[in-house]
Amino acid sequence: MPVKTPRPGELEPIETASRDELQALQLERLKWTLQHAYDHVPHYKRAFDEQGVHPSDCKSLADLAKFPFTTKADLRANYPFGMFAVPREKVVRVHASSGTTGKPTVVGYTQGDIDRWADLVARSIRASGGRAGDIVQVAYGYGLFTGGLGAHYGAERLGCTVVPISGGQTEKQVQLIEDFRPDIIMVTPSYMQVIIEEFMRQGKDPRAMSISVGIFGAEPWTEEMRREIEADAALDAVDIYGLSEVMGPGVANECIETKDGPVIWEDHFYPEIIDPDTGAVLPDGSEGELVFTTLTKEALPVIRYRTRDLTRLLPPTARSMRRMGKIVGRSDDMLIIRGVNLFPTQIEELVLRQPQLCGQYQIVVTREGLLDEVLVRCEVAPEHRNIDRDAIGRALQHDIKSLIGVSTRVDIGLPDSIERTLVGKARRVVDRRPK
Repeated sequence: MPVKTPRPGELEPIETASRDELQALQLERLKWTLQHAYDHVPHYKRAFDEQGVHPSDCKSLADLAKFPFTTKADLRANYPFGMFAVPREKVVRVHASSGTTGKPTVVGYTQGDIDRWADLVARSIRASGGRAGDIVQVAYGYGLFTGGLGAHYGAERLGCTVVPISGGQTEKQVQLIEDFRPDIIMVTPSYMQVIIEEFMRQGKDPRAMSISVGIFGAEPWTEEMRREIEADAALDAVDIYGLSEVMGPGVANECIETKDGPVIWEDHFYPEIIDPDTGAVLPDGSEGELVFTTLTKEALPVIRYRTRDLTRLLPPTARSMRRMGKIVGRSDDMLIIRGVNLFPTQIEELVLRQPQLCGQYQIVVTREGLLDEVLVRCEVAPEHRNIDRDAIGRALQHDIKSLIGVSTRVDIGLPDSIERTLVGKARRVVDRRPK
């Protein structure tokens, strides 16, 4: 399929700036952010003072390492509006996490923040191959989750026609794809799998759909899943990255001409990779925890926010800014099974190596006595429903043991035996161990 590479003049000047130009802009904006947070957020003034640092101590980008981290716990401790750096009446919108593990984390935006967010998502869609006039079906959830509205305003800013269907209503998703013929879909990769399955359930060929680009985010996904979706739906699958605490979708995005990892929009977000145990900053190319400092946020500046996402910083390719590698997992989602570190994406890679299996899987962890037990649930693709499922299960069980080092039970079910995610992120891990 043809790839929409940018034409001269389509890129913003900063996307092709020299490294020196970019770093000069970053340092100027970083100094402003540190002072803005120190002057207007009591939490940051206290945290800086306790660490013995002042915004004026930032003379270079490397000096950022002197400043304290921000964690999700800090945001929750200042619930709901304690982290805002502007008067509440200057905040034009709030979003929040689901709060399923405690108080939600609340984020706020000035009108300037909203405008910059729209600009960055527009930049992200353009990097994905989108252009003014394209029809974009937004199947991320709307509401307090940042995905739906973030994608929506960015697509409108680019000049696209938006179909704001949100998540769920899978049959309706298929109907609108057929009736409206969108060029782009923005959705979680796991829900795109559900949409593809619905096409097949209706006896329709998903490869014949009008969509040429899928912009997938909000959950980790592997190169194997990219290849499967691209093959099943005949589209380009492009990775978008974001998190509510930093902005929402559009913090980073892959370029369709390379698809070699999301480009971090470094003119607005300064990235670091740290050792998740010691907090030490690691050199580019090292795997560790991703940390972000916002450079232009007014309502909610965040300083060295620990994302818990495990990845690497990679050199620039299609743009002047660094890329991030595929997220291999989260430091707080990592399972430790009998002394072995296990990430859901490791299981996903092995599941998708089995051509008879579809991409749906679930990891169920229990504890029998003092020992953890792992059950990997998968299902066969519809065209393989009559295959020897026990044999496939034994093969997958062997791969997991030999390549990851974890003993598991594997249950291969029939099509549709695993509950589908209709809105938001797939529930890949069910941890039933006693707390």
